[in-house]
Amino acid sequence: MVVSEDAGMESLVVSAVTHDKDQARITLRKVQDRPGVAAHIFAPISEAGIVVDMIIQNTRAEGQTDLTFTVPKKQFSAAMEIEKKVAKEIGAENVLGDKNIAKVSVVGVGMKNHSGVASMMFNTLARENINIMMISTSEIRISCIIEEKYTELAVRVLHTAFGLDRED
Repeated sequence: MVVSEDAGMESLVVSAVTHDKDQARITLRKVQDRPGVAAHIFAPISEAGIVVDMIIQNTRAEGQTDLTFTVPKKQFSAAMEIEKKVAKEIGAENVLGDKNIAKVSVVGVGMKNHSGVASMMFNTLARENINIMMISTSEIRISCIIEEKYTELAVRVLHTAFGLDRED
């Protein structure tokens, strides 16, 4: 996805496709949706020195929510142990974990001023039958959690979709 600038030079809206296979996903299901619950979930993770990357919270019916986050694979077991204890304390239904994931991201400073980047990313992955499990965005990055086995395919097709494999 290339945009022309006034000076006639081309500027890439998306300048890179990155991936990270060192991710694991943890989900606390049916957590009570009330003030302080997220703090209760993440305080012991922080105290253990575990780094959290993406966090997604989904609302459910009847005052409940699901909360999903990613941690480095090497910290997954410790994080799961902590969250199983936390789940009992806060009355969550259960804790699910998945180490077979990867994060694929498209990055570019031009993204903040152009529409269609997310749509192109999602459509490109869909054409390859790659399911998106989580999505996180910022002004210059869109990240998707996918099954780890599709990492190389996802990187390759996104690279092509955004014109990053073109020779100038």
